[in-house]
Amino acid sequence: MNIWLAIGLTVVGCYAVKLAGLLVPAGVLERPLVRRLAALLPVALLAALTAQQAFADGRALVLDARAAGLAAAAVALLLRAPFLLVVAAAVLVTAGVRALGG
Repeated sequence: MNIWLAIGLTVVGCYAVKLAGLLVPAGVLERPLVRRLAALLPVALLAALTAQQAFADGRALVLDARAAGLAAAAVALLLRAPFLLVVAAAVLVTAGVRALGG
């Protein structure tokens, strides 16, 4: 029963956020600060999520195969590799480090 309550609250919350977004006046959305925030916030959130997933294990900071894969992806991005090649490099390096016992 608790799961259905959580699902119901999530549905109501998502609907309320979407409705609030539709009720914002257009003039507010045209402000330079709001436009800049809307452009930069997704990048910051994605970077924070990536860092948390790559370097955290519960409440501890760890450097393992995930960090090596992230480093390989960063190098591939710096070399302007296509997206699929970036993902493949990260996967292969992570798998290789894990296979070597890291």
